[in-house]
Amino acid sequence: MKKVLLLFTVFALFLTSCGDSKKEEVKKEVKKAVEEVKSDATIAVDQLTLGEKLFTEKTCTSCHQVDAKVVGPSIKDIIKIYDEKNGNIVQFLKGNAPAIVDTDPGQVAIMKANLDGFVKDLSGDQLQALAAYMRSK
Repeated sequence: MKKVLLLFTVFALFLTSCGDSKKEEVKKEVKKAVEEVKSDATIAVDQLTLGEKLFTEKTCTSCHQVDAKVVGPSIKDIIKIYDEKNGNIVQFLKGNAPAIVDTDPGQVAIMKANLDGFVKDLSGDQLQALAAYMRSK
């Protein structure tokens, strides 16, 4: 009986020791996943912050407000139309896509002049940040 009990104890210790290494592996995997999510969240916040800064510095706010039409349509209206028409804001800002929100030729000419003056020097990442900021509204 003592031999059986001893054998059972050794077997139980063996199983629990294997379980601890597996738990450590799982903990490491979970920690890595959490760090990746935190990193992605930090990047997203940084991108929104940059987008908001650019939107203000490039004077987009003089024509576009979040909820109200000023000179141009509101940010919410712009995003709504781009979503409905599966448009690409970044391509439009780069000058590689036609206007799809306000297509009046006079308004398009004003927009083009403003875009050429304010956003032509922005990098692709900066334009992505600008679009991300607008989409966040």
